[in-house]
Amino acid sequence: MKIILMRHGQAEDEMRPDSARQLTEFGQQQAAQTADYIMAHYTPDFFVVSPYDRAQQTLAQLQTRAPNVLATVQDNLTPADDAHTALIELANIEAECLVVVCHMSIVAHIASLLTGISPESFSLAEARVFEMEFVMSGMATESDRFVPVQPD
Repeated sequence: MKIILMRHGQAEDEMRPDSARQLTEFGQQQAAQTADYIMAHYTPDFFVVSPYDRAQQTLAQLQTRAPNVLATVQDNLTPADDAHTALIELANIEAECLVVVCHMSIVAHIASLLTGISPESFSLAEARVFEMEFVMSGMATESDRFVPVQPD
């Protein structure tokens, strides 16, 4: 199975509650670049997303390219949530290629749990692909990584 972890694109400054921050135009472009890459190289069969607006807007770029793929909101994928708890919930999803769209720092901590390697920051709209027989800490290998154009 594959799990593709993706961070949201560039979001506006914190002029509103964190959960309501929107993607900038550039963030939309980043999300589109990563969505194009994912869809050109993989066949996702399930999407999971944080409840925060910017993550949902990032996921929308994937959904326009794969409108028939099921999607669900997982409430414990916000920036301050516990990665271990989130991973347990992700492990219960039956999928061959699961795409998870969320935030720093939880995305780095989920990647760390999957591989058993120290957490490494994700760039905006970055996607990393992890392959494993089943979802369990330390059982995954990172097989691919895509980083879209970053702001100056």
